[in-house]
Amino acid sequence: MDKLKKVLSGQDTEDRGGLSEVVEATSLSSGTRIKGFIACFAAGILCSLLGTLLLWVPRKGLYLFAVFYTFGNIASLGSTVFLMGPVKQLKRMLEPTRLIATIMVLLCITLTLCSAFWWHNRGLALIFCILQSLALTWYSLSYIPFARDAVKKCFAVCLA
Repeated sequence: MDKLKKVLSGQDTEDRGGLSEVVEATSLSSGTRIKGFIACFAAGILCSLLGTLLLWVPRKGLYLFAVFYTFGNIASLGSTVFLMGPVKQLKRMLEPTRLIATIMVLLCITLTLCSAFWWHNRGLALIFCILQSLALTWYSLSYIPFARDAVKKCFAVCLA
């Protein structure tokens, strides 16, 4: 508020860099952020489902599956950029509590694409897809307080 008063009264003599002007000019309202999140997340789910259906198409189905499924997961993961911004999202992805999950997600995405395009192995692509989903779920649970602990306890009870 003080900054606004300074600017309006002409007392703001601070030389602002071009980057800060771009950030201020491109900031989104909270409603637009939520709409962007929903649209990107829905598009991600739609692409993932479409990719799963394309797995069983003869000939190029494996390639289409890998591309659509992976793009869908990336879009779903990227949808959170609308909520918190790209820099904050990257910082949070690289926090120690999420670093291993982030690496696993990126590794599974890479292995899914490799199994489809270079190794031409439908079964391996499907396995990496499942691992990709599990890694994304584990990554997503890191944003919910105590969710990972609850899942660990649930599995411990089920396996005991």
